[in-house]
Amino acid sequence: MRLLIITQKVDKNDPILGFFHRWIEEFAKHCQSIIVICLQKGEYDLSKNIKILSLGKEKGKSKIKYIFNFYKHIWHERKNYDAVFVHMNPVYIILGGLFWKISGKKIALWYTHKSVDWKLRLAEKITNIIFTASKESFRLPSKKVEVIGHGIDMQKFKNQKSKVKSDKFTIITAGRIAEVKNLHLLIETADILKNKNFNFEIKIAGAPILEADKIYFEKLKNLIKEKELENLIKFAGSMSNNDIAKFYQSGDIFLNLSDTGSVDKAVLEAMATGLNILTSNEAFKNVLEEDNMVDKNPENIASSIITLSSISPSVKIREYVFKNHQLNKLIKNLILAIKNNE
Repeated sequence: MRLLIITQKVDKNDPILGFFHRWIEEFAKHCQSIIVICLQKGEYDLSKNIKILSLGKEKGKSKIKYIFNFYKHIWHERKNYDAVFVHMNPVYIILGGLFWKISGKKIALWYTHKSVDWKLRLAEKITNIIFTASKESFRLPSKKVEVIGHGIDMQKFKNQKSKVKSDKFTIITAGRIAEVKNLHLLIETADILKNKNFNFEIKIAGAPILEADKIYFEKLKNLIKEKELENLIKFAGSMSNNDIAKFYQSGDIFLNLSDTGSVDKAVLEAMATGLNILTSNEAFKNVLEEDNMVDKNPENIASSIITLSSISPSVKIREYVFKNHQLNKLIKNLILAIKNNE
């Protein structure tokens, strides 16, 4: 297969989208050639059968220029690809769908988010097939949906054999700093643990992106100061996809209080590392043991952390990711499904 991939960013060092560099590498192992159109490009190191084309955001182009470049690329390369794989951006299917349909190209969309807007509804009508990580990750009813799992690099997120033991129980979390992540509950939990004389530290990887996130981040810092938790809670900042694996290996438990309602990739990465998990995310209730699930009450969160601090993580946690979400299996299944789609 000769595949056109459309994604937001190609940059192996990007803290949010850096993982997709590995996806492209894996696609290239199973395709004759790959063309990637991205909104923005950064640093990458990819094989010779991959061509990267940017819409120009890294050069400060306007939105009108992005659209012009998009049509230029899909037209100029029209004879060099047989199918299109759009990652997380339904708008590109709306923009290019008619041309691809007329040209006889198969169209596939990857989408993992509970949000359903007019762009997704319209893209669903145009695309041939939709891939998502779990049934909770795609909320628009459609016969075109295939639940196929996430793509976790099991080699990168290795088991915690080399963890340096600390005298403190290390609680970690990772992801965008935003209100939907409920990090204020983590601070409330830390205050309770402190009053219980529990010996712990908290490390948070990630950064705010939107303006609302930055306002929330300031509220978090003020709450930490107000409760005198500066010595117990540390913000580690943004991390590349390479560095985040080491970050997971530094922890004893990964805490996830997200409201996304879909299978969170960061939780799966932590599970692949062999960490104990504590989450309130409903999408994991049929995946994890009862002890690994918690509601959003800080008292209950604190109690669960103390309980899990004396329990070794089950080997089933890592085995689940290996069986259902490993990257090479995901990409093989994606390509096979696109080929077989009628």
